[in-house]
Amino acid sequence: MPAFDLPPTELERHRPPLDEPPDFDDFWRRTLAGAAGDPLVSVRPVDNGLRLTRTWDVTFRGFGGDPVRAWFSRPAGADRPLPGVVEYTGYGRGRGLPHERLTWVNAGYAHLLMDNRGQGDQYGCGGDTPDPHAGAPGGPGAAVRGLLAPEDHHYRRLITDAVRAVAALRALPGVDGARTAAVGNSQGGGLALAVAGLVPDLTAVLVTAPLLCGIRRALDLTDAGPYGEIAAYLSVHRGAEEAAYRTLSYLEGVSFARRATARAHFGVGLRDTVCPPSGAYAAFNRYAELTGTEPGKEIHAYPFNGHEGGDAVHVRRQLAWLREAV
Repeated sequence: MPAFDLPPTELERHRPPLDEPPDFDDFWRRTLAGAAGDPLVSVRPVDNGLRLTRTWDVTFRGFGGDPVRAWFSRPAGADRPLPGVVEYTGYGRGRGLPHERLTWVNAGYAHLLMDNRGQGDQYGCGGDTPDPHAGAPGGPGAAVRGLLAPEDHHYRRLITDAVRAVAALRALPGVDGARTAAVGNSQGGGLALAVAGLVPDLTAVLVTAPLLCGIRRALDLTDAGPYGEIAAYLSVHRGAEEAAYRTLSYLEGVSFARRATARAHFGVGLRDTVCPPSGAYAAFNRYAELTGTEPGKEIHAYPFNGHEGGDAVHVRRQLAWLREAV
């Protein structure tokens, strides 16, 4: 698949008009206020079959106080508080099994892997968190659950869970809460970016191929993945576009990026037809513009790669960057 989005020179200065409702901040302030309080519900050690990593099964309070599951891991034998990494997974994936994602804990971080409520059945090894609020009109996919009203949309709940995951990590023993990063790819990248815009004292954010950035343009460019689910829904529910676009405007990653203060590391494949690269660049180019800060940011583009981006090469760059950032 050849590059299908803007050429690199245009991507580097891509700052499309904002699709941001005037009550964006109030909407998220009210949403997060409804999930305030002690985040932790339970912390239980589990046998992960590994000698060099210790893991706990964590349940924390997310949107509406709903229990959200996560794996918490630390290097075995670590005797001091460690900087923390909260990791968010891709669309349709759950937290899986505790030995699946070991990169960050092997690099010496206290690692929390958040489950995706109401997801986990498309690939990987499943999830353990239901979504009890998924009854609003919309299609079966998470991207279209509650699409006609921002108060009902799945991502309002999932983004709230993602913010609460940071509070949960900071409340766990052996974590240096003053040094905390959010990490994610695809849907996870969109969640990490939302967290950067909603958690003012986050230290760093690492975002790769983020979903929910430049949403309107993405809907015009691709029928792949979650954007294709939205297009399919609108092809049946003709005339619902205005309501859908209004809902999606409260989930737009560019708006969250504008409010961020953490140091930022982006990655993007220029042949990505799932999350078009113009969305990542729109978020990157407007990053921190409302905060009056210059936290430091960088982006790495992979011209011949798609949604996989730089893969392990990019992870190597992330590891080196985060070592300096936190």
